[in-house]
Amino acid sequence: MDLNRQIEEWLRSRITNFTSNNRPFITLAYAQSWDGSITTRCGETLNFSCEESTRLTHQLRSLHDGILVGIGTVLSDDPQLTVREWSGPNPQPIVLDSQLRTPVSAKICQHPDKQCWILTVKSDSDTVIDHAEVIGIDGDGADQHDVPLDTAMNLLRERGINSLMVEGGATVITAFIRARLVDALVLTVAPRLVGGYRAIGDLQGADNNEQLTINPIHSAQAGEDFVIWGDLQYGGSSS
Repeated sequence: MDLNRQIEEWLRSRITNFTSNNRPFITLAYAQSWDGSITTRCGETLNFSCEESTRLTHQLRSLHDGILVGIGTVLSDDPQLTVREWSGPNPQPIVLDSQLRTPVSAKICQHPDKQCWILTVKSDSDTVIDHAEVIGIDGDGADQHDVPLDTAMNLLRERGINSLMVEGGATVITAFIRARLVDALVLTVAPRLVGGYRAIGDLQGADNNEQLTINPIHSAQAGEDFVIWGDLQYGGSSS
């Protein structure tokens, strides 16, 4: 069985068997160098994916109802978040943007068939951004200026997002893992050494004794890149 079909069958099975009614099934997917870097420094763009792994990323997008990135990724990469290198529907583009810094000129605001959803804190929800729907969510606790992920994921499920692909950047990746919201991981590793900025930051906001593992784990080569995928386990139990 080829890599694309293998990952698709695995992912479809995981999404179908997901039982939570409170949030979408969440797949974390990103690319890094062999030494764990996702860019040379924060705020800069560095593309790791070869042609084959790029097609895989677009295939993964087509298998999810929504795709989410943080405002940092919008400002540094200006992604389209569409399916261009694979046959399938475009997922709903979603941005975490607590301070509403998404520029009107951003490619996600010029999406070919969907209006971008911008998740922000409720106090800023009266702001209008052309070609995007601004969705205000109440902040909570000490992080009044951050979009609360649990509440945001519940809202996305209510809006029909049953499966969500999270692409980053590092702040968003770390926040989702710390919140124990990631169910599956698809990691592309490029054969490069960069010594730069890493995808995952401090996880000590979670239980200090907790160990996160990928189990079961699968791997294969896509062109010159190495792809690893599996279920993310929190403290030895299934998410």
